[in-house]
Amino acid sequence: MSNETPIQHGHVTATYFWDDGSGINGDTGAPAYGKPMQEGLFSSPSWPLGTEGYIVYEGEEYEFFIGDRGPGVPSHDCDVLLDIDGKTFAKMTGETFNDTTLTVSGGNGHAEVEYYITEWGDGYGTPGAPHPFQQPDNKCEDAVSPLPEPEPEEEPEPQPTEAEEEAKKEESAKDSDEVAKPKATEEQEDRSEEAAAADAQDGDDSGVTAQTAANDLSAMELTGADGALGATGLLTLALIPAVLIALFFAWTRRPSGAHAGAADGEGKGLLSMSSGRHALASLVDRLRRK
Repeated sequence: MSNETPIQHGHVTATYFWDDGSGINGDTGAPAYGKPMQEGLFSSPSWPLGTEGYIVYEGEEYEFFIGDRGPGVPSHDCDVLLDIDGKTFAKMTGETFNDTTLTVSGGNGHAEVEYYITEWGDGYGTPGAPHPFQQPDNKCEDAVSPLPEPEPEEEPEPQPTEAEEEAKKEESAKDSDEVAKPKATEEQEDRSEEAAAADAQDGDDSGVTAQTAANDLSAMELTGADGALGATGLLTLALIPAVLIALFFAWTRRPSGAHAGAADGEGKGLLSMSSGRHALASLVDRLRRK
């Protein structure tokens, strides 16, 4: 009901009642509209029976229809112009309704409410500004106020077209690429620096490696893969004693170039000297003279 467009709006003081024909607490009988007393059945001193609407109390809405006539004397001087059923009144004030005494707990029997009429009823009564019970000429104009301006409906945001969606995706992809490129460049530079450092390390180790390889090669020339002396090693070891013996004899023998029948300036034929410059002994002789 509250979604319907209101046709009248205002503020009034309200009280509560519960007339179910039991006669308890001044019960005046069953509701005049012919419907049993129930939650949501309100009473007005002048509005047509069957009128529909809702009230607002502390931000909460409560729907109603006019099903009875009242209040009586409290409506005089336009003081109380609406009677609310006891159960609805208890809900809106946070109290409880006593089904035995037909009263609302808390002791507060009045409330200021805002009302909205959405449809006038077809029963007995007068549309428009309310008037006190049985005082049709005493219009309570202050109980009616202009309808509040409806809140503007929020327009739905326009949905992007397929072309706009595609352009947005391309723009996002482009932005992602631009962010990724500097990062990739930095990674490449880091890898280049690491490679350069590795090359420098390899360069520092190359001399040691080459020297070690040379030493290993020298060793391998004398020994085989299994560590035993090879043919080259054996030959080398065999030549060393021979060379040493030859040097010994060359050192201790007579001077080079002496031969039988030859005489030197002193008449010593066997000791006559020859030039012998190309002989190994001549080298030894020169060393002996020093």
